[in-house]
Amino acid sequence: MNINKYQTFLKVVELGSLTRAAEALGCTQSGVSHTVNSLEEELGFTLLIRSRAGVRLTAEGERVLPAMRSILNGLSQLDQIVAAIRGLDTGVIRVGSFTSVAVRWLPGIIKVFQQDHPKIEFKLLNGDYHDVERWLQDGSIDVGFVPLPARVECRTIPLREDRLLAILPRDHPKAKLDRFPLSEIGKEDFISLLKNSDHDARRAMELAGVKPHIKFTTKDDYAIIAMVENGLGVSIVPELLLQGHSDNLRAMELFPGAKRTIALAVPDAAGMSPAVQAFVEYAKRWVNDYYSAS
Repeated sequence: MNINKYQTFLKVVELGSLTRAAEALGCTQSGVSHTVNSLEEELGFTLLIRSRAGVRLTAEGERVLPAMRSILNGLSQLDQIVAAIRGLDTGVIRVGSFTSVAVRWLPGIIKVFQQDHPKIEFKLLNGDYHDVERWLQDGSIDVGFVPLPARVECRTIPLREDRLLAILPRDHPKAKLDRFPLSEIGKEDFISLLKNSDHDARRAMELAGVKPHIKFTTKDDYAIIAMVENGLGVSIVPELLLQGHSDNLRAMELFPGAKRTIALAVPDAAGMSPAVQAFVEYAKRWVNDYYSAS
């Protein structure tokens, strides 16, 4: 088993290019290509399909990728355990998060964590709910922020309930109401996230028996806010997302009310490294302190 070959292969998959992988690893493209070819010869089948557009995994490559990630993750955890025993504080934590948490929570959590653990490095992946779920499943991250109920098999640690709010242009006729009736959503042009990431709003509308008239769909949370501000429709978004972004729109409590629960998810609770265990505790404490001080 050649760990360096696995590391090189995973870097190529992560970056989608032999050239970019070579730059990241500080070696030549021919060297990366030779390493991948050697790994393929060792395994007895092709892992990557090369083209001018980059590389993509073969079916065989898809099957072995999670196992290779698991091996490298296990070695990283072993290194951290050994370092902890020897009184050192090193390692890398790979965190997956969605927009509102990545912008509003994660910098503060990392700041207090780094004050006590300055040698710990972070690799941060930001996407939508679907992305975080995929990263948890394929071992790309050690811990991820998810809404509950989780759609992946993992240990979850609830952190905070977050209200869902209706957002309207400031000059919208219904902006003068105290609360926005969910029953009225079907009468408006609705701006939605992609279906596989819009669990919160869709669940609230389904429970209310409302079918939205979806006029626009996007993957970007902040694009929704900008479109509402420009009078293109209404939407439903988490309150956390709106911090500092409500000047040109009206944010309203829903009737009936709706909320999401944000949690941390760990793929392998029993195999958490010391660094990840510490991060989970810091995240719980930071969220509690942040809202206690508000």
